[in-house]
Amino acid sequence: MNNYQSPDDFQQTASLLNLAPQEGAAFMAFDHAVRREDGHIPPKVREFIALAVALTTQCAYCLDVHTKRAKRAGATGEELAELVTIAAAVRSGATMGHGLMALRLFEAGLKTD
Repeated sequence: MNNYQSPDDFQQTASLLNLAPQEGAAFMAFDHAVRREDGHIPPKVREFIALAVALTTQCAYCLDVHTKRAKRAGATGEELAELVTIAAAVRSGATMGHGLMALRLFEAGLKTD
């Protein structure tokens, strides 16, 4: 049985972009624009942001790409470890925030039942 996600999937990129050329070109242009090195946010910080998002969205492909790019941009293991804990805290904080909303909705539902 094949894995659902594999680094070999990246070999399908050209095929996917060719099957939807207009959308593929727009995606690639956007991706290149946000990876620029002459912006106000330095490349290593951009990769840290991308990694934090990839951790919270649990995108294995993004983790693969952005971990490698962060390392090339000078990231250290210690920085990566701190980034992981920050992303975990934000994700759990969001869970707590949604829990507050669920509690409010639950209590509101009790008043109308």
